[in-house]
Amino acid sequence: QEQLVESGGGLVQAGGSLRLSCSAPYRTFMWYTTAWFRQAPGKEREFVAALSRIGTSTYNEDIVKGRFTIATDNRKATMFLQMNSPQPEDTAVYYCAAAQPGSQSRVSASYEHWGRGTQVTVSS
Repeated sequence: QEQLVESGGGLVQAGGSLRLSCSAPYRTFMWYTTAWFRQAPGKEREFVAALSRIGTSTYNEDIVKGRFTIATDNRKATMFLQMNSPQPEDTAVYYCAAAQPGSQSRVSASYEHWGRGTQVTVSS
């Protein structure tokens, strides 16, 4: 059972920046497709961005609009979601998830391992 732990959430002003982190057991980011999802109150969980084990990134451009970047550190020990110019509509709980390589990365059902989430609140 992979254990994913998110951190870095909090309150940020619209137009600021925030970096979310996801820590996981050794080699998780080398073996799995990993992703960020988010869920706002009363809404379905939605795909934000994914990173394949070879470093290919995929984004939900309807959400990201060029503002967010998914990446790992050089040792592939931690995954990040850099959020630049967040807006109030980005307020949600953000989840880190891991799926088997080759899975449909935009589909939450593909992911078998999930963190507990970190709250991001963007004030206007």
